[in-house]
Amino acid sequence: MAVLPIVKWPDPRLSRKCAPVTSVASVATLIGDMFDTMYAAPGRGLAAPQVGQMLRLFVMDCTWKEGAKSPVVMINPVFMAADSATAPGEEGCLSIPGILVPVTRPVAVTVQWTSETGEIHMNDFDGFEARCIQHEFDHLNGVVTLDHLPPE
Repeated sequence: MAVLPIVKWPDPRLSRKCAPVTSVASVATLIGDMFDTMYAAPGRGLAAPQVGQMLRLFVMDCTWKEGAKSPVVMINPVFMAADSATAPGEEGCLSIPGILVPVTRPVAVTVQWTSETGEIHMNDFDGFEARCIQHEFDHLNGVVTLDHLPPE
């Protein structure tokens, strides 16, 4: 596996919508490299466009900084539901280092995705996991944290 260079804002790739992954097997090496890159950064989530791959795929591990690793791969994720309750929070981004942006997001989401083994999953997430998923999902749609700021 390898640590990949992280694409930095304002690179135009960070503003583009990503294409669906058509073959899980074709992204196996990329997934490993993305985890290596995320842990080395050190981050908690990393989307494919952040390493220059315009695919609907992200990796995350919301617990590794506090203890045990809990790596998750989401290929072609789809939001099935989002809680009507929202909460503000400051978000950092590996593609925009050193800048925290206040972002209000739903406190819970239901997501369907394909795993690295090709299995379809659906689960409910809340708290920091829900925020991380929404942040990485934004990247798949060409949205960065700065896009959540008012125009002025």
